Amino acid sequence: MANKVDVAVIGAGPAGLAAAIAAREQGAEKVLIIERAEQLGGLLPQCIHNGFGLEYFERDMTGPEYEKAFVERAMGLGVETQLETMVIDLDGERGITAVSRKHGYMKFKPGAVVLAMGCRERSRGAVGIPGTRPAGVLTAGTCQRFVNIEGYMPGSRYVVLGSGDIGMIMARRLTLEGAKVEAVVEIMPWPGGLIRNEVQCLHDFGIPLLLEHTVSFVHGEKRVEGVSVCRVDAERRPIGGSERFIPCDCLLISAGLIPENELSRRAGVELDPVTGGPVVDESRQTSVPGVFAGGNVVQVHDLVDWVSREAELAGRSAAAFADKGRLKPAGGVKVVPGESIRYVVPHTISGREDVSLHMRVTRPGLKATVKVGGVASKRFRSVRPSEMIVIDLKGDALKEAGTGGELTVDCRMKEGD
Repeated sequence: MANKVDVAVIGAGPAGLAAAIAAREQGAEKVLIIERAEQLGGLLPQCIHNGFGLEYFERDMTGPEYEKAFVERAMGLGVETQLETMVIDLDGERGITAVSRKHGYMKFKPGAVVLAMGCRERSRGAVGIPGTRPAGVLTAGTCQRFVNIEGYMPGSRYVVLGSGDIGMIMARRLTLEGAKVEAVVEIMPWPGGLIRNEVQCLHDFGIPLLLEHTVSFVHGEKRVEGVSVCRVDAERRPIGGSERFIPCDCLLISAGLIPENELSRRAGVELDPVTGGPVVDESRQTSVPGVFAGGNVVQVHDLVDWVSREAELAGRSAAAFADKGRLKPAGGVKVVPGESIRYVVPHTISGREDVSLHMRVTRPGLKATVKVGGVASKRFRSVRPSEMIVIDLKGDALKEAGTGGELTVDCRMKEGD
């Protein structure tokens, strides 16, 4: 591509659209979204349920409605798009290599790059379920596409492994379509999704949630005939003698999401082993100068609204980098997860600017207090690993506290959920 690109955004889901819009609004002249699919929006078109936009637009929207709002804004601002184009390489100097049927083999170097590739579902292979390999084993997201986009019901009797949000939403969706969902099976002692989805998708429809259970075997030759389900101990190991057989013709897997960071690795971006996403500063710049990241590629968010907000920050920062040719890394203070905190994003902050810290706890608890060094604290009636905590820090408070280059975040709580 001979034309100059100020900001290249890889991915056209909610993160990519938000980042591109923010980059244009920040003043970047040519913003290009590169997307491997044939349309914009990522997975939003198949998410026909409501619950989108409550934070961002302050109204209840479906996935397609949320997508339409962002696509219209992007097109109105003159954001350019290149669909059905696969980025096959990103180097440490922001060089992009891509291929498409229409344009062939392309190489170009934008002023800045925003990683917005989103995340993917854990497959049966990643979870490691013993048994045969019959038809009828698929991820919850694949089933969602079959039902909501293709108009095809993969089966009539289901077991869902994992209580992630997509799995619980599909349990309700399939029930509304007349299927029988026998159970949602969760290996942890607590659900893996939002409370609202647990209540609205499972409890309201009488769908059993089996905590501290797992699928220990898949039965069937050509087609799934059923699964064996058993209890697990504190180490998540199957307990002998606790197995029972549940007849079904489909097993849906909703066992977590993995940030898509193959391109990040090729560029030499440092990754957080806990989140699976890039290590970023408060501007969402990665360890590679000029490469920014936002949305589920950084950390798996609960709400698409938060995906959009984080990606906007990445887009604005990318536009500033492209304009000035540099953006000083905000690496003055390292943010460290402490007691009962699994991770914190961003990983480094300047200590000068206002910043929001996003984090998850390691276990559920009641009457929790989250303390950010001696700078800030916030109380919660209850906390769960499945629900993100956000704490806003004032730059003035950071300067007054004198963090000494490191800020530890702790959560103290009572046992419970």
